[in-house]
Amino acid sequence: MRLVFINLLNQKEMSDDFTTNSLMDPIGRLMGLRYKSHPWHGVNIGDEAPGIVTSFIEVVSTDTIKYEVDKATGYLKIDRPQKYSNVIPALYGFIPQTYCGSRIGEFSANKTGREGLEGDGDPLDICVLTEKEVPHGDILASAIPIGGFRMIDGNQADDKIIAVLKGDVLYGDMKDITDLPELVLKRLKHYFLTYKDMPGFDADCEITHTYDADEARQIIRLSAIDYESRFEGLRRALSNY
Repeated sequence: MRLVFINLLNQKEMSDDFTTNSLMDPIGRLMGLRYKSHPWHGVNIGDEAPGIVTSFIEVVSTDTIKYEVDKATGYLKIDRPQKYSNVIPALYGFIPQTYCGSRIGEFSANKTGREGLEGDGDPLDICVLTEKEVPHGDILASAIPIGGFRMIDGNQADDKIIAVLKGDVLYGDMKDITDLPELVLKRLKHYFLTYKDMPGFDADCEITHTYDADEARQIIRLSAIDYESRFEGLRRALSNY
């Protein structure tokens, strides 16, 4: 496991120090030619990560059903119907070969001053802004992280990376979350603070911080290292296949 290469405060690009492309060795690539790659484990995070990352899109803004990847099979499944008119104003999915584990939990705890926070055990979530209407999910997109929300759900860190679609006419040149119109930011925040609301129940999630592009890249690095720690056995299994 290659954990010695990275200084968590180092702002160098991940391609200089680290790649989570551990499942895309020659055997992995050959298997991918015959079988569908698992979008979490079999898709490269991106050679230019964390500056530009591959994103697997599960949900688009026209969906009235919330879809998510089934972790066991890699196929997109129905999570739940959207109960209200609240729809996400962006493409929404996750960054392959990331995992929100102990390092993400510790980072969030340090930033919020709260003890006992854990990563939510899922790949790192990402919202990708684009002017175009994308008709369906289950696709890959190249995205440029510009910031994020530090979201706490119960006692779990549930960060949402905010990114722009690479090459997008309207959003593509934005470099930092401060470049976004305030209304766009408020719409995103409103969605994540209300999409789990149920009448008669108290909401158990909050957004404690909005952070910039540098911190978003740092969180991506940490989630990539968490992934290496969590799935080292999977990497060894493929290398010995």
